[in-house]
Amino acid sequence: MSRPPSHSDESPLTDLYEHPGHLLRRAQQISVSIFHDEIGGVVTPVQYAILRMLSNHPGIDQVTLAGLVAIDTSTGATVCARLEEKGLLLREVIPHNRRQRALRTTAAGEALLEELTPGLQRLRKRLLAPLEEAEQRQFMALLDKLVQLNNPQSRAPLARLQDERCDED
Repeated sequence: MSRPPSHSDESPLTDLYEHPGHLLRRAQQISVSIFHDEIGGVVTPVQYAILRMLSNHPGIDQVTLAGLVAIDTSTGATVCARLEEKGLLLREVIPHNRRQRALRTTAAGEALLEELTPGLQRLRKRLLAPLEEAEQRQFMALLDKLVQLNNPQSRAPLARLQDERCDED
């Protein structure tokens, strides 16, 4: 019969590599590095996320977009302005709410997303390559669970569209 760990059984966390946050930060660094290897300097990971989300949900406003990508609204506005300057998205005033803008990818933005697909597939394969196939599925499931269940702790929590089904019930 196993006993619950007592306080004295806990690691003193003197080894930096026992800290999940540090390992997650390192994994993010590695992911971004591989992203740039595969994609080049065309877009950043956040710019890609915004373009992908807009391609899937054309016409959403900037605040909704920021929630769906889980970034703060000021960062979202800055990134959207940059993408608009590059000719990859359009911001149009919403007639019934002149303070908000509906966002859409341009034809150039859609073409870029299509062009990036092979590099993104290579990114995923390279990032997960050290794991066996079953471990990859398990890792992705656990990472998704970690992110979803800790979402309320985020300074920029992920939001869902009201018409999307949420499996967290």
